[in-house]
Amino acid sequence: MRALLITAAVAGALALSGCQSTGNNIGGLEYDKSALGGLIGAAAGYGLSRGNANSSAQNNRAAAIGAVLGAGTGLYLDNKEKKLRQQMAGSGVDVGRNPDGSVALIMPGSITFDTNKSTIKPNFYATLNKVAQTLNEDNKSVILVSGYTDNTGNDSINIPLSQNRASAVASYLRSKGVSSRIDTQGYGSQNPIADNSTAAGREQNRRVEISIYAAK
Repeated sequence: MRALLITAAVAGALALSGCQSTGNNIGGLEYDKSALGGLIGAAAGYGLSRGNANSSAQNNRAAAIGAVLGAGTGLYLDNKEKKLRQQMAGSGVDVGRNPDGSVALIMPGSITFDTNKSTIKPNFYATLNKVAQTLNEDNKSVILVSGYTDNTGNDSINIPLSQNRASAVASYLRSKGVSSRIDTQGYGSQNPIADNSTAAGREQNRRVEISIYAAK
């Protein structure tokens, strides 16, 4: 009976998501991120309900609710990712997903800030305006702006610098009417994405990342 309940909820999640193939792959199988969100939501809803010793009918209802919520979250982030990919084309911004499922915008130093500066480059405003436009379509996002530096200098310099860069981006988004919750974090030279031994690599590491989550 438990298997039937979970299967029904997962099937509902897949139906809600439209079962679209987006070229993502797990274990050799194509999947849609919104469908996966529904599956996770269904399992979570069922598991929480079972933990509360509810009846079978209540368990079934909880799983179905979890499927709806999970599918909705996945579809919401899919749409944000698609829109931002279109807007960021040719801008130098990389749009993808973080391991936690949030939409990630990686903005390298070549377009964001000069070395040792936390003042936004004039040409970067146009890119941020497009990001603000997408975020202003609704108030269902939670946003984390993360700042990074290269490995030049030490933490006493790099961490405050990276925090100031993240704060500058967050402040600009707010000035453009973004009313979603925005948090900031400066990581200094942590988590490099390129080789710090080259000028090109250091420029990539001097970056700002914007992570977009679906508000719950």
